[in-house]
Formats: sequence, C-alpha cells, structure tokens
Amino acid sequence: MEESSKGIVKEVLHLPTEAFTETEMLLFWNKYAQRLGDKGYKIMESLLLINDPKLNGTAITLELPNEGSKLDFEKEVNGLLGHLKGHLHNHNITIEVIVNESVESKRNFNDQDRYNRLLEINPNIDLLRTTFGLDLNV
Repeated sequence: MEESSKGIVKEVLHLPTEAFTETEMLLFWNKYAQRLGDKGYKIMESLLLINDPKLNGTAITLELPNEGSKLDFEKEVNGLLGHLKGHLHNHNITIEVIVNESVESKRNFNDQDRYNRLLEINPNIDLLRTTFGLDLNV
C-alpha cells in the first residue's frame, strides 16, 4: 500500500505571469466585446463597453450602473477572464465589479462619431450622403 501511494506525484503547473499595460488590456477587452457582439450577445457587449475598465496591477476594476448589470456581467465573466489571461499571458488577472448608481456613459459622441458608426454598419450611407450633397456641418 505504501508503494502505491508513492506513485502518485502531483504536477506543479507554472502559469505565465507576464507584465502588461492598461492599453494592452483595453485592446483585448474591446476585441472580446466585439467578438461577443458579432455572435449576437449585444447585452454583454454593451456591458463591457459601458465604461473603460481601470487596471491596478493585475486587478481590473469595472464600474456598472446597477445590480442587474452586475449579475449579467458575472454570468459571463469566466469567458472574459480566460480570454484576457490567454492573450495577456498572465494568470493572476482578476476582475472586480463596482456598482455605481450614478455612473453615466463617459463616451460623448459628436455628429462625426455617429456618422462613422453608421458608416461601419452600412457603407451605402456614404453613397446616400454624396448623392444628395449632405454635409455633417450645420
């Protein structure tokens, strides 16, 4: 019995913990959000893009506007963590969600931003604009 128990050896895994910047984290965060949007998970995509997450060491902090958003986000957080850990080569990454009822979307869109977004969705808008001589400047 002693000999059979000696045969069991636990393998120690050394997971990568490479350093990364907030810019790199945001790049992969946004790519993951876009991938979710392409798959039809628009609610999760909007939760990921509602605010830019903040990086503190390997802890990522995201502010969400309400408790319902937090619950929806936490259902899908494991996929996001796996994506970030794999692409950033750091398995110490954690995500903390803070509910801030007074948070507002920090993205301000001007007319040009709205036009560019519509142009991404439907490139024929440029044809419409040029055909009728429309201009964004009022």
